[in-house]
Amino acid sequence: MSDAGRGPVVAVVVPCYRTRERILDVLGGIGREVSRIYVVDDCCPERTGEWVEQQCQDERVRVLRHERRRGVGGATISGYRRALEDGASVIVKLDGDGQMDPALIRRVVGPIVSGEADYTKGNRFFRLDDLREMPAVRLIGNSILSFLTKVSTGYWGIFDPTNGYTAIHHLVLRELPLAKISAGYFFESDLLFRLGTIRAVVAEVPMTARYGGEPSSLNVSRAVGEFLGKHGVNLCKRVFYTYYLRGFNIASIELLLGLAATAFGSSIGAYHWLRSSRLAMDASSGTVMLAALPVIVGVQLLLAFLSYDMQNVPRTPLHRRLADDPLPRPVA
Repeated sequence: MSDAGRGPVVAVVVPCYRTRERILDVLGGIGREVSRIYVVDDCCPERTGEWVEQQCQDERVRVLRHERRRGVGGATISGYRRALEDGASVIVKLDGDGQMDPALIRRVVGPIVSGEADYTKGNRFFRLDDLREMPAVRLIGNSILSFLTKVSTGYWGIFDPTNGYTAIHHLVLRELPLAKISAGYFFESDLLFRLGTIRAVVAEVPMTARYGGEPSSLNVSRAVGEFLGKHGVNLCKRVFYTYYLRGFNIASIELLLGLAATAFGSSIGAYHWLRSSRLAMDASSGTVMLAALPVIVGVQLLLAFLSYDMQNVPRTPLHRRLADDPLPRPVA
């Protein structure tokens, strides 16, 4: 897929599952700035891939098929792999349900092409007026999921983590362990976690979602519970990778001492509270201070660590450094 002299080669990956009614409109709205379009039929019962091959005359479109369903993440990864093999420079992920405006592709890839970011994603919460169009359950659910994602990924400035309108630089994509990224609806959040581990710069692009009354494929109330455990695992991994495996600094000490002091004070306080209740006697002031002081100090240390972590956001795009690497990277 050579576009010498025309700038970066932009490819679009469109994962499809039960999107037959809208897929042709989505494909028809993709502008000529895109060189290749990969429609990934994720074992769709509506045979969306076959429908596209029969009805779409766009020479840029390539249909990929899964013999079994892998989920939206698995379908996107299949498209990523193919786009990397074909030499794409920037790869956009666009859902096939019609809720994302293909005309925004230029805006989504802009920060990457200009060298400002490694990965971009849409944000439906940027304009307050747009929130009136968002169903209440999605608004509340996305707010909760956004907070969990901030904590687990370290990207404290991002919002709307389940937004699937994304773009990524090919050099950064090659650094990611694609086989380890979640294949289901946790894909976007897990991808952000992986980007954080390699210190990639993430930028958000304001966008307006188009809701046509169709039910969301993501059950937000169920996702909050399911995602909670996964975010907890990613948080532990991120803290270990960032503050103990790849580096050790003042924040590493603050976290260790903060957890130890809080746990010690809480344990002492709980023990003496139970003992006092059982014996029907008040604890001495010294005992109270023995429990309270470590908790106060521990909380202050944890707040100091949190402040450091919130400032420890990648600011220099990774793909600028990777561009100086003369050795080619294999597809993950």
